[in-house]
Amino acid sequence: MTSFSARVALAAEAVRQLFPETPLQLNDYLSRKTGARVLLKREDLTPVRSYKIRGALNFFRKALSAGDHAELFVCASAGNHAQGFAFVCRHFGKKGVVFMPVTTPQQKIDKTKLFGGEFVEIRLVGDFFDDCLRAAMEFADHSGGHMVPPFDHKDIIEGQATVGLEIAAQMPGGRAPDMVLLPVGGGGLAAGVTRYFADIGSEPRFVFCEPAGAPSLRDSLASGKRVKLAKVDNFVDGAAVAEIGREPLRHLKDFPAEAVRLVPENRLCATMVEMLNVEGVVLEPAGALAIDALKDFPKKDLKGKTVVAVVSGGNFDFERLPDVKERALRFEGLKKYFVIRFPQRPGALRDFLELLGPDDDITRFEYLKKSARNFGSVLIGIETKDRRNFDLLKARFDVEGVQYHDITDNETLGGFII
Repeated sequence: MTSFSARVALAAEAVRQLFPETPLQLNDYLSRKTGARVLLKREDLTPVRSYKIRGALNFFRKALSAGDHAELFVCASAGNHAQGFAFVCRHFGKKGVVFMPVTTPQQKIDKTKLFGGEFVEIRLVGDFFDDCLRAAMEFADHSGGHMVPPFDHKDIIEGQATVGLEIAAQMPGGRAPDMVLLPVGGGGLAAGVTRYFADIGSEPRFVFCEPAGAPSLRDSLASGKRVKLAKVDNFVDGAAVAEIGREPLRHLKDFPAEAVRLVPENRLCATMVEMLNVEGVVLEPAGALAIDALKDFPKKDLKGKTVVAVVSGGNFDFERLPDVKERALRFEGLKKYFVIRFPQRPGALRDFLELLGPDDDITRFEYLKKSARNFGSVLIGIETKDRRNFDLLKARFDVEGVQYHDITDNETLGGFII
């Protein structure tokens, strides 16, 4: 039987028909910051700005080379898988139907149409992905179409493993990296890259990077079985998966749960803003996971090491930028929200403003309760230039007897009123 690495090499030959190797770039900024030699594998520079095109291409290639004469392929996705699928449909000249939730941003719909052209039809079904997936599977069953999964299939994993093949070939001096940081959603990329390195007898330390709000791999490794999360934070939409793929977990099950780093969503936003402002690199949330996880390692642990971080995607909808910047400021302690018991008398607002420091700006002021005769509850958002300013401000609140609640990190209240 052909080895896994040999099959990946064949998949890589097919990938070369669509685009050249994505670069493995030394990043001076991150290297200076961490003390390591940080190399970024730029999957955000594929034609569809993510690695997903690799798995889709390999799935189609294997199906067609097996003598399958299917003329219809089907997928369910609101993101990168849909775009990779559409690109490959056009490449092979095959009809494709993409099921997307009705709530999918128009930008993603338009990009999928652009990549697929006349070969792709988009159907908007349901408000949530599960509804969309169910409709896609039913359609595939009734139409005889091929369902192309985003991660849970051996041919998809084999295609994503071409990322590992390229990393191994691109390493300076042919040496293996000391550490490889891999973003994880459904697990196809992580399964493929780790298996490829094992197959060629080169096993660096692997670190798997999941969103804190969707730890499906970590929980599955910790429990020794595949776990479906009851609740998922969808902010990191490219990696917010409730259940790790069955086939990917088969390849990853021997890794310890400690190999998984959970990335806080707000900290991730700070990394996205940092990479945009400092490096001019546009990353989607899932694409920044591996870079952000570098923050979890003390400098002494990274000093002198060669570290590869896989940048999985750059399909960022700039309509989300205000939310990303807001989350980044909150993580950095530069923005807070207070509910304040505000006296209903002339001059009360002026007195409050005098408590603010020279670098404190009110970004939001909203009465929550206007019916009270003597006092009213007010939501106030304050942004500052130094996080220590809030300690000074709270001290002044206490001296003046201002009754306040800091609700910045209160997810329940914040979800309703911020």
